[in-house]
Amino acid sequence: MATVIPSAAAGSAQTARSKARPANQGPGWGRIFLGGLALWVATVVVTFATGNPNLVPTVILVGSFLVPVTFVAYAFQRADAVVNAQRIFTAFIYGGTLGILGASLLEAEFLKQPAAGAYLYVGLIEEAVKLAALWLVARRLPRYTMRDGIVLGAAVGFGFAALESAGYAFNALFTMNGLSLLSVVETELLRGVLAPVGHGLWTAILGGALFAAAARHRRLRLTGGVVGWYLLVAGLHALWDSSRVVAVWLTLLLTGTQVQFAMVQLGRVPVPTDTQLHLFTALNWTLLVIDALIGLLVLRSRWRRATALEAGVDQGPGSGLGASSRT
Repeated sequence: MATVIPSAAAGSAQTARSKARPANQGPGWGRIFLGGLALWVATVVVTFATGNPNLVPTVILVGSFLVPVTFVAYAFQRADAVVNAQRIFTAFIYGGTLGILGASLLEAEFLKQPAAGAYLYVGLIEEAVKLAALWLVARRLPRYTMRDGIVLGAAVGFGFAALESAGYAFNALFTMNGLSLLSVVETELLRGVLAPVGHGLWTAILGGALFAAAARHRRLRLTGGVVGWYLLVAGLHALWDSSRVVAVWLTLLLTGTQVQFAMVQLGRVPVPTDTQLHLFTALNWTLLVIDALIGLLVLRSRWRRATALEAGVDQGPGSGLGASSRT
């Protein structure tokens, strides 16, 4: 790994660019989160107190959009002037909606008869439709940089995550014992905690790769490097979705009895012991944490490369999975 010390001219050029490019202004992401959280908590409390079903959609929408909107605001304040509020809003709403609709259409028939490769299929499909949605909303940008690709990719991914969470929260409302607001709140809390390391993270990585290729070719283009990053994020997506199934099988392999394996062969669900339940929970969360750490480390590396490219430090042509970054 070579060490490159930027010249005074490069530093001066970057300083000039920074001064010429006004930072995106808007409410701080912390204030957005705290204000939105207060509104959501107030809505939940009033709904529980009054039993008014008309408030349930407000609980679902505010809870599902709170974390995604917060992280989009955080990303927006780190983009350059090309990514304005209108483009962020378009990427979040249009990209998220088109992604959800495309994924639903492509997954519908396959998921009626799920097979062993279902999770990989879902990962490939959902990352492909989010990439297509990002391509659509970014096709007329005046210029492309990796930094903008990461920000717009995050906006598309978090739009997808917000709408998906709203769907899960709505489904959680209907239980065997009737309507359950508590189930909705629990679902939104869990998905809110996990949202930062899911769709927004994966599409940010992919958006950075797409825009990095576009910056070299002066137009959006599907290169080998973009395909490589697409396969990586689809793999992270598939591992995330399959973590529960993988944890179940690991638990059985480590602690399963002959009776339990016989039940599995008969197509029946074995009754787990308390020890197995604890082991399953630990393995499931371990897989999720590993998946999240890989994604965060990759995004951090890509963001550092994006800032290095803007500073004129890294002029290398590589952008694929095997491309090296100079520091």
